[in-house]
Amino acid sequence: MMTEHYITSSVTPLDNLDVLSPYEVARLQDKSQGGLYNLFRQCALAVLNCGSELDSTRKVLDRFRDFDIQISQKHRGVQLDLINAPATAFVDGELIQGINEHLFSVLRDLLYVADKVEYCCEGLDPSAMITNQVFNLLRHADAFRPHVKPNMVVCWGGHSIGHAEYEYTKHVGYELGLRGMDICTGCGPGAMKGPMKGATIAHAKQRLLDGRYVGISEPGIIAAESPNPIVNELIIMPDIERRLEAFVRLGHGIVVFPGGVGTAEEILYILGILLQERNSAHPFPLIFTGPAGSEEYFETVDRFIRATLGERAAQCYQIIIDDAHEVATRMRDGLAEVTTHRKATGEAYHYNWQLHIPLVLQQTFEPTHDAMRELCLSRRQPDHELAAQLRCALSGIVAGNVKEPGIRAIEEHGPFELHGEPDVIEALDRLLQAFVDQRRMKINHEEYEPCFRLAKASRTS
Repeated sequence: MMTEHYITSSVTPLDNLDVLSPYEVARLQDKSQGGLYNLFRQCALAVLNCGSELDSTRKVLDRFRDFDIQISQKHRGVQLDLINAPATAFVDGELIQGINEHLFSVLRDLLYVADKVEYCCEGLDPSAMITNQVFNLLRHADAFRPHVKPNMVVCWGGHSIGHAEYEYTKHVGYELGLRGMDICTGCGPGAMKGPMKGATIAHAKQRLLDGRYVGISEPGIIAAESPNPIVNELIIMPDIERRLEAFVRLGHGIVVFPGGVGTAEEILYILGILLQERNSAHPFPLIFTGPAGSEEYFETVDRFIRATLGERAAQCYQIIIDDAHEVATRMRDGLAEVTTHRKATGEAYHYNWQLHIPLVLQQTFEPTHDAMRELCLSRRQPDHELAAQLRCALSGIVAGNVKEPGIRAIEEHGPFELHGEPDVIEALDRLLQAFVDQRRMKINHEEYEPCFRLAKASRTS
């Protein structure tokens, strides 16, 4: 049944996950705090709302407040009843095939996290336990190709980018695809979609029929960054920290396009890893790139990194402006180094076990007002620890901008407060103000109201 903007329909999986236990069905229908219904409904709506211009979880949930999803076990397997679903997800009353795949990927991963991951890996230290949880999630999602040489390029960048920047991300993806590289992104629009779109054309030209376009998301952000339709492998991690670890364990190199606070958070995360002495001999190509006109953006990011983490951090990446071909050839050469290193050390091609990720970057950060206020934004600590603290600060700002719990916390208690050394706070202020001035905070470029306040501690404290 279809109304002007909504459709009510029943769908079944196209290939896998066609059988659930009564216990699993009950958990998915459980609307209590410990049940999975609310989380499943939110993630399912995000998948069905593909192509939306909304980047606020609250606005998406409000627009489709009458959406409901019910699950049942029929004699032929699982059936999902979609009630008042976005009509854009359907063609002639039938759910688009790619969206169907995404919908059941969400179901697969939410159930696996709830039933298996939290109780696995007993006997390991906390850091190794998290790394093994990430491995188990990716393996369950069939994300590993053990016999394929390193070719997975992670692309980070903003969902709120201009036309020229978006076209450039497609050009870079095209050059990467011509060289047989697969693409992994955060699965949303903008710089997460462009590289995949470019790579699909290149893979078609090269007659590569098994091109991979991996999208990794998490429940807190997926409604604000609905999966783009090119993603052919959608993976939902439990939280932002495991999502970030999945990127660097599964990927073999990273390309960073212009973005906003979320992209800066990702940059700080990978720098916090690469600054570890234990990772100094571990090749991991990291390239910042954008079209002509993006020089100011990368100059701002580069100044911030040098002012907070120091010159050593700036040696971890290359900046290439308006040269997609150069980006692709540098990445090709970087992946050749990765392959040589993994052969020499016996490391798996499909999962980066040897890369050391400190526990401070793995632990889940809940951006409450107290937690944000207590972050240690000081250079009187190792550079990788400051990177982790700054990563948490930016993660909190992302939550205050687009995630429902963060938005609600700001409404109830006012902006988050960040305290730190004057030099660090001044650098952070310049970075965030540049993002506001360049209109990188919101996808629809509405007037931005900051969800944070910056406060300098005395230099002698």
